[in-house]
Amino acid sequence: MAKIRNLLFTNYIIMLSFFITSPAYAYLDPGTGSLILQGIIAGLAMLSITIKMWWHKITSLFKNYDDSKVIENSTDEPEVHKQNKK
Repeated sequence: MAKIRNLLFTNYIIMLSFFITSPAYAYLDPGTGSLILQGIIAGLAMLSITIKMWWHKITSLFKNYDDSKVIENSTDEPEVHKQNKK
């Protein structure tokens, strides 16, 4: 109960701080704009690489691993043998 109360109080303070702000009258020069653009591009690159890595991990779980091999014997009847894992 105390954790929930602390969490609600923290959220209340954060929301209150958004409503009690004053204008900054700040100037954004071209260097700042290029820095923001560079951050956005880096974030998109990081996101695409992360998605690619996780996509390969997830799809590898669903791939059909062939743990058995069909070996034909002299009578041409297939015989299933499991591989020995070393």
